[in-house]
This record gives sequence, structure tokens and C-alpha cells, in this order.
Amino acid sequence: MAKIDLSIIIVSFNTRKITEDCLKSVNRSLWKSKIRYEIVVVDNDSHDGSQELLLSMEKDRKNHLIYYQTGGNLGFGSGNNFGVKRSHGKYLLLLNSDTIVLDRSIEKLLDFYVKNEKSVHFLGAKLLNKDLTPQPSACRFFTLPVVFATLLLKGDYWGLTRFSPNEFKKVDWVSGACILTKRTSYNKLGGFDKNIFMYMEEVDLLYRAKKIGFETYFYPKAQVIHLGSASSGGKTFPILQVYRGFLFFYKKHYSKLSLFGLRVILKFKAIIAYFIGKIKGNQYLVKTYEQAFRIS
Repeated sequence: MAKIDLSIIIVSFNTRKITEDCLKSVNRSLWKSKIRYEIVVVDNDSHDGSQELLLSMEKDRKNHLIYYQTGGNLGFGSGNNFGVKRSHGKYLLLLNSDTIVLDRSIEKLLDFYVKNEKSVHFLGAKLLNKDLTPQPSACRFFTLPVVFATLLLKGDYWGLTRFSPNEFKKVDWVSGACILTKRTSYNKLGGFDKNIFMYMEEVDLLYRAKKIGFETYFYPKAQVIHLGSASSGGKTFPILQVYRGFLFFYKKHYSKLSLFGLRVILKFKAIIAYFIGKIKGNQYLVKTYEQAFRIS
């Protein structure tokens, strides 16, 4: 096998059309590039025609595609770990299936990373919404004030929690929708925590990275559209997973006193949302935050 510079890892689950669009955008972005790359797609046992599509695309060598079927839903973090173990590149681009790579963004991201890899260990692109407006994807670690701002103050809107800078910038963490790193850095951390099924994986990974002196940066010249929550299956599931993610993260990394503070914030948020649901007659809010309260 020819030496591979870059392995692009994509985990998919029942996102056939979105995954196809993502793969086409990756190859379009790298058209006539000197980068030797492979696209490793890990399918978490989709049943929407994804398997047939990926098998068909894999047969065409121009797609640079290697397809793996897990036989079960491993989740996002373990799915990425699965793909990384079966990839060959010196550098890894972890890319969501619900992304569209714009222009030559992968090339820009990798070129910048290679030139700065002594100080940059993880690098995130600038994410955009479908209408090309900035999507907050450079983030602060979830201290209790940040959790409070996230859940109760619309922190993203005010730039208190997540933001989208227009300059190269050191940040706490970046969205897992698009992260570039070196294989050695990823392996030193042991990849994503397999105990997190979905949501909070990248926060945990980059928190652990920070603890051993690895730095995370945001690079706005590389731009990627991120559609968001394409395989979550409704709003209730992601909300409950966020609650579980916060609790797992705090149990793993923070003191018992901080965990108690987190539980208070989570319960307070759940109570407010529950009563708003009651007042408005919104059963989705009532049922979702009943469950969220029990989880917290």
C-alpha cells in the first residue's frame, strides 16, 4: 500500500444522503491535491441504504474510500476509535458525516497543522450553518459558571460558552464535527472514552489533552458546513445525552462538591423547562425534562 498522509475518519448512522454529500465534498475539496489520503467510513449498522451506497462507492478507487460495517451501533467515540485503528495515515481528520467541506479547506487545515505541529496538537475548522452563517464551535471547558450560562443564559448567543472567532486562536476545545490531529497525539490519549456513547466525547478528549500539555487551536481559514444532529433522531435524545454527558464528565474530572453543584443546575434547568412546557401545553418539553430531572 502507498504511504498515506491523511486518514479522514467518518462515522455514519442512518444518514445515507448526508453521508454521500459529505464524501463527495471531501473528494471535491482534495481534487488534484498532492495529499495522499484515505477516507475511512465506519457505519454503525445503518438500515437506510447506507451500506449498499458505501459498498458501491468503495468499488470506485477515485473515491479513496475504505468502508467498515460495525454490525452494531458503537456510538460516535467508539466508532471513531474503530476507524482510527484501521486507518494508516500519519495525520487524522475526524469529520462528522453531516458536514460539507468547502473549497480547499482540508488542504488548508493540514498545511497549517503540519507547519505548526510542534505547538498545535488539535486543530478545529470554522463551522458554518447551512446558510453560511458562523456556527459557534470554539468552546470553553464546562466549569459550573459555563454550564449555568449554557443551560440558563443562552451562553452561545452571548459568546459566553461557545463562539466563532475570525482569527487563529488557542481555545479549550473545538467541536468534534471537524478535528485534525496527529495519530501519535490521538493514541497517547487512548482516543475517545468508550464509555461516552454520544455527546461530550470531544470535551473529555481535549480536557485530557490539556492536562498533559497538548494544546487545541481554532483555524478559521478552513471552513466546513455542519448540518448538526443529523443522526440523533429527534430532540429528546440529544438533551438527555447532554445531561448524561455533563454528569459523566463531572464524575470523571471534578470534585464531589462540583458534581453536587452541577446536579443543582441540571435540576433547576429541568424544573424551569418542565413548567414552561406545562404552561404552554407542550408535551415534548414536559416529558423530556421529566426524564432529565430523574437523570440529574
